[in-house]
Amino acid sequence: MLEKYFNLKEQGTSVRTEVIAGVTTFLTMAYIIFVNPEILSSTGMDRNAVFVATCLAAAIGSLIMGLVAKWPIGMAPGMGLNAFFAFTVVGAMGFSWQQALGAVFISGVIFLLLTISGVRSWLIAGIPHSMRSAIAAGIGLFLGIIALKSSGIVIASPATLVTLGDLSQTGTLLAIAGFFIIAALDALKVRGAILIGILVITVASMALGVSQFNGIISMPPSILPTFLQLDVVGALHAGLVHVILVFVLVEVFDATGTLIGVAKRAGLIEPGKPNRLGRALLADSTAIVAGSLLGTSSTTAYVESASGVQAGGRTGLTALVIGVLFLAALFFSPLAGSVPAYATAPALLYVACLMMRELVEVEWADITEAAPAALTALMMPFTYSIANGLAFGFVSYAALKLLTGRPGEVHAATWLVAALFIIRFAFFAH
Repeated sequence: MLEKYFNLKEQGTSVRTEVIAGVTTFLTMAYIIFVNPEILSSTGMDRNAVFVATCLAAAIGSLIMGLVAKWPIGMAPGMGLNAFFAFTVVGAMGFSWQQALGAVFISGVIFLLLTISGVRSWLIAGIPHSMRSAIAAGIGLFLGIIALKSSGIVIASPATLVTLGDLSQTGTLLAIAGFFIIAALDALKVRGAILIGILVITVASMALGVSQFNGIISMPPSILPTFLQLDVVGALHAGLVHVILVFVLVEVFDATGTLIGVAKRAGLIEPGKPNRLGRALLADSTAIVAGSLLGTSSTTAYVESASGVQAGGRTGLTALVIGVLFLAALFFSPLAGSVPAYATAPALLYVACLMMRELVEVEWADITEAAPAALTALMMPFTYSIANGLAFGFVSYAALKLLTGRPGEVHAATWLVAALFIIRFAFFAH
């Protein structure tokens, strides 16, 4: 039955290969079940409920991806947007987490409509390549400052805004050790390096008495504290309109970039031949809507899926295995609750380092490309907001092209996004 549904022979793979590929991808992305509850619970959301929502959103997203798009790609709540959700929308802007979930829901519906109508491809075609790279790098910098702050490596300073923390603190030293463990294991091509790093530091912090052991396995906790708690009407507040715009833009770029990148590596997208990208994006946008109903930030395709493709995954059976493993992870909530911030911070910092690689794609020789890209990346950590980074990037890109007599190089989609951000700053500054 599996052979027939997924055309395994035609794709040059087998059930065994697909299962190994699914397990491989799951190990590389399973860190999210520890990191996401840590980040989102800072908003006042119930940590255990977020853990369940994270596992279920990842399982549903991966199962839809496997059954509908038949691509070997795992889905889970995305890094970057979860931090934007918690630290910017709720923490800095002061909206409730219920309103933030409402904004995620609306962005998912818009993404769904953009995909069905075909506007998504127009939007993607219209965003400059340098800007796309800068957005990924900027989100990396944003995750980096969050990681450095939560681990105590960087602290606030009235004199210089930020300064070096006390590196003799046990928790801070554990975070530093965790980063080196993860980076070294990944360099040695050990699968699940981030997950291993988190677990090693968790065990070490328990042994040193920095955190307590809550157990490993139990029945899944209740999801009711976050299930269907979204406030869609509250999310239509004027101050949240640009937040929804940011969610949509990042979701579209993130999902499209990851899906195309991984699918190309798997040989699933060939020039001139029909492919399932439309279905994959449909699966992605559906998962965002489902995740917001369950109680988590935007769900997206994971670039870690490339590790499963490397292991031979070529069909949706790989994604199906990932989905089933996320359901099995529901029974590990006591372990997830035992993971301290010092164990998740190095994972965040390492993901930040990986995202910074995108800067090599920027056209540094052309200042009208380089300056907006640099502003995009710099403004995200320095204003603690992905939204402000996007705003400065798009507006400066359009302005510089106009001022240098090259407005024809700016696509209508870029003009539209830049205009929306200008309107936001002019009329909805607070």
